[in-house]
Amino acid sequence: MPNNLSLGSNEYRNEYNDKLIEEDEQEGGIDSDAVVAKCAEIQKAISEGATSFPFTEYKYLGIFMVVFGAIIFLFLGSVKNFSTKRALTSALSGFLGMKIATYANARTTIEARKSIGKAFITAFRSGAVMGFLLAANGLLVLYVSINLFNLYYGDDWEGLYESITDYGLGGSSMALFGRVGGGIYTKAADVGADLVGKAECNIPEDDPRNPAVIADNVGDNIGDIAGMGSDLFGSYVESSCAALFVASISSLEFTIFDFGSEKVVKNWHLFFCVPISLWAGLVIGYTMEYYTSNAYSPVQDAADACRTGAATNVIFGLALGYNSVIIPIFSIAASIYVSFSLAAMYGIAVAALGMLSTIATGLTIDGYGPISDNACGIAEMTGAGFAIGSAALVSLALFGAYVSRGGIKTVDVLAPKVFIGLLVGAMLPYWFSAMTMKSVGSVALKMVEEVRRQFNTIPGLMEGTVKLDYATCVKISTDASLKEMIPPGALVMLTPVIASTFFGVETLAGVLAGSLVSGVQVAISASNTGGAWDNAKKYIEAGATEHARTLGPKGSDAHKAAVIGDTVGDPLKDTSGPSLNILIKLMAVESLVFAPFFATHGEVLFKLLYN
Repeated sequence: MPNNLSLGSNEYRNEYNDKLIEEDEQEGGIDSDAVVAKCAEIQKAISEGATSFPFTEYKYLGIFMVVFGAIIFLFLGSVKNFSTKRALTSALSGFLGMKIATYANARTTIEARKSIGKAFITAFRSGAVMGFLLAANGLLVLYVSINLFNLYYGDDWEGLYESITDYGLGGSSMALFGRVGGGIYTKAADVGADLVGKAECNIPEDDPRNPAVIADNVGDNIGDIAGMGSDLFGSYVESSCAALFVASISSLEFTIFDFGSEKVVKNWHLFFCVPISLWAGLVIGYTMEYYTSNAYSPVQDAADACRTGAATNVIFGLALGYNSVIIPIFSIAASIYVSFSLAAMYGIAVAALGMLSTIATGLTIDGYGPISDNACGIAEMTGAGFAIGSAALVSLALFGAYVSRGGIKTVDVLAPKVFIGLLVGAMLPYWFSAMTMKSVGSVALKMVEEVRRQFNTIPGLMEGTVKLDYATCVKISTDASLKEMIPPGALVMLTPVIASTFFGVETLAGVLAGSLVSGVQVAISASNTGGAWDNAKKYIEAGATEHARTLGPKGSDAHKAAVIGDTVGDPLKDTSGPSLNILIKLMAVESLVFAPFFATHGEVLFKLLYN
């Protein structure tokens, strides 16, 4: 293979595909019926595992929805119990997208034997099902809800859109547990499979002799497709709810609420908020591509650091992740500044909608990655910048709506109550990340022990002559991840209630601001660090350049160091990092929903102390 071909170039892909076909022909080929039968068998195992997890998860979350709906009913009025239906919409979007993906895995594998083009079309169209289904569901249910609520509220648009904020709360609640539970599931299986299979037994990543391989493939569909679908569904509906609510408290059309005053805007002001956010998202996307793709120097430097062991690889990866935060933060800041200057908080809400206007295409690409990953072991790092950029704008818009609804005139950072809230809020993403990382580690320990047990006790396993116990590994990930997702979920759901009830709405405003500022940066850093380690490993494994070949081949000391970095980075990029999007959004929308109750009954501790 020519040395001047880059790993991501079309020439390289075509030549690599031709090489695989040539090797297949030289070996006499493989019987097509046997391939189809084997693919069907594997697809069935993945589909059964991918179905069992969400059904078990939704059984527990059904209880949560009923209880949480009752709390809203008691605190804010019986009409708001409608939020349970919002959660069902979020669950449906993620579940249907996941089911399509599990069927597409095997079909993409079969099409890949014919050509890369046919495999791409199959995987991309399957990802499009989730993308367009989610966007359609979000708009349809929002439209139906508004019309149903209009029958009760009449022309009271402010009251109507206050109630509609529950729509975003339900979606984000499901997204939290789906993202956290799914992330723990997939990374525990992935880490367990890697540590024993690749690091100890020196077999390929997706080798069927690895008992954890089915659980790993199931996890890709649960965490990366169902979890991401619920996550971006939450962003989609929350940005819509924020824009509707801010518009409802404005006096006239194009006379926008601006924290106690009003700002007259023109239609072209709102128009420019959309392309500004799209450009910001584009900059974030390109920046993350630069820092996580093995076609560029940051990842290649991390791979080169593997020459001296895992420690230097980890050091380079952490530095890379911290550096990758700079440009995205400036891009988000610029988008916020310009949007607010043009149309106050409504401009920021419109900017968030603008970034999410491409949600169907973005989710299509995001779904295509895990489908291709399961089909042929090729990972696609996409969607990370899209998710965190929109989460930042959505959270800020919801924060503005909360300040208005909570009756807060100004948020004074020098006030002790607010500053305390800022410190606590900035700490929450670290606490949340620590909980999710530890959860992945705990479940991975159980997975490693089970995989080792099967390798040591099942005769003929390494020879591939016996059927493995895949179901036990799937059950370990399912049971443990459902248990482990409860503490992080409780942290997110209880923080706004405790902060506002005992310390007041101003303290909660500080908590929301601190978690937003800290959470965005931790999420970007974690996702990019993990992504860089992942692609540094793939860079060495592919050996597509002279430099990569000096670090390889598989099984070399440099490759083993890269595998360790990839294993450490897995929970960062697929569990803790993406879940922080939901942390900052869910706390903001929950605070908005309960703001009237907090404003009336909050500050209990301070009232007791001073009375």
